[in-house]
Amino acid sequence: MSGHSKWATIKRKKGANDAKRGKLFAKLIRAIEVAARTGGGDRNANPNLAAAVAKARANAVPMDNIDRAINRAVGGADTATYDEIWYEGYAAGGVATFVQVLTDNRNRAASEVRSTFSRNHGNLGEPGSVGYLFQSKGFIEVEGDEDEVLAVALEAGAEDVRPGDGLFEVITAPTDLIRVQRALEASGLTVQNAELTKLPKSTVPVDSTSAGKVLRLVDALEDLDDVQAVYANYEMSDELLSELAGD
Repeated sequence: MSGHSKWATIKRKKGANDAKRGKLFAKLIRAIEVAARTGGGDRNANPNLAAAVAKARANAVPMDNIDRAINRAVGGADTATYDEIWYEGYAAGGVATFVQVLTDNRNRAASEVRSTFSRNHGNLGEPGSVGYLFQSKGFIEVEGDEDEVLAVALEAGAEDVRPGDGLFEVITAPTDLIRVQRALEASGLTVQNAELTKLPKSTVPVDSTSAGKVLRLVDALEDLDDVQAVYANYEMSDELLSELAGD
């Protein structure tokens, strides 16, 4: 389990206040609207939409909100048009950082991302500087018996199953995410999270000197309204992560 995956799991378990939860819901709805507008409103024919809906449901977004977002996107409603932009840079300790943005204002997004890197001991890089260090994958976190998780996931076409923080991580090709998720759920296993993600091809060990700076940058970027996701290739010990989380 990568350091970034562990940190995301810790934050999800701790929960969020109402303001942060409202911001998360808005980002998830934005992703659904963009996926539906670009690929159509049929989740069976639009894997990006299916993945966006799965992530929203895993984060307790009500189905009524999801349906309204899809209907707005495909029904010609006068909604904002969002551009997808990827920013690349480095956090403290040489940690590669890959930032997905969906924005209706490119200048605002660029300014906010750049200043966030600068304020948090990071450096914004040129396009192509770190993107090659990550690969697109489906990512599922599931509870259950190890033998059953392995059998069901691999039979459904998963690439790998890894032990996680009280869960199992199931890795798939992007196009196989929804099929594997549905197979796990049909077997009675509990899926805690399912999403399309960027996994690092290799990781950078981070010590206590840089760890806090790295996590502050990741959290600050994720807090920006236009930022959908932040991927970073750091690796930290469980003890250090727990210490920084205040456990």
